[in-house]
Amino acid sequence: MGTDAPRRAMMIEQIRSLPARLEAAVSGLTDAQRTTRYLEGEWTVAQIVHHIADSHLNAFIRLKLILTEDRPTLKPYNQEAWAETAEAVGPALEGSLALIRGLHQRWVALLESLDDADWQRAARHPESGAITADDILATYSRHGETHLAQIAKVLAAGG
Repeated sequence: MGTDAPRRAMMIEQIRSLPARLEAAVSGLTDAQRTTRYLEGEWTVAQIVHHIADSHLNAFIRLKLILTEDRPTLKPYNQEAWAETAEAVGPALEGSLALIRGLHQRWVALLESLDDADWQRAARHPESGAITADDILATYSRHGETHLAQIAKVLAAGG
């Protein structure tokens, strides 16, 4: 894909700021607001928050594999099934929010340390093909934004 330095800096900033913006989006919600499926086919707010933690943790690990191994094969996971596990449907968000805060702090430090060669390092994903460090950054900077918008949509549907 290839991304220039100013665009990378903007995407890294999205990753850096996501934890605070996510916490603001869910602050003060009741357990019912966190766990009610207001829209058919959409996750609850709690499931979205837990999904972000799961997904971004997987992305961080994938990036570390890309940087430390020679063209590793990345393992896919079933995000729909993960969103239905017991801890992912419950209303308690603090564990996932704390994970996201700490993870994003480390992730940003790692991303800011990469040089031009690091950004081009690649892995193989069985479903997606070749994935570079640049691809991980582009995908997951958008990922957080997408789910913040989804939270707003779900909460708006709940009144």
